[in-house]
Amino acid sequence: MGTPTSTWVSRWRRLARVDRPTAALLLDLKQRGLLDSTLVIWGGEFGRTPMGEIREKVGRNHHIDAFPMWLAGPGVKNGFVHGETDEFGFAPTSGRVHVHDVQATILHLLGLAHTRLTYRFQGRDFRLTDVHGQVVREILT
Repeated sequence: MGTPTSTWVSRWRRLARVDRPTAALLLDLKQRGLLDSTLVIWGGEFGRTPMGEIREKVGRNHHIDAFPMWLAGPGVKNGFVHGETDEFGFAPTSGRVHVHDVQATILHLLGLAHTRLTYRFQGRDFRLTDVHGQVVREILT
């Protein structure tokens, strides 16, 4: 395992592999006038715990309570931050959003009312947002 400085340098290099092409994609869409009609979603299915865990190799476990995600494009406020975590990035302290809320918001931005996608099967209501979810209106323009 490297020194703390070499570890951070390695992380910054990995971030540059994502940041540069992501910025290029957004700039290209904007220059071509396509960002007004293209919804860009960046995120994952979980975050990582903020501390290393010592196992066979030092690593970080899956973390489902707080993780970053961003949206760009039509209907989304530019540069708006919704929610915060504690100082460790471990637990949400404000603006908590459930995955069903994210799904409802994305469907809304695509012009679909998630509540109208409900169907009954074997006595239970189903939909993409699992009969839950509220559109996160704070992030909308």
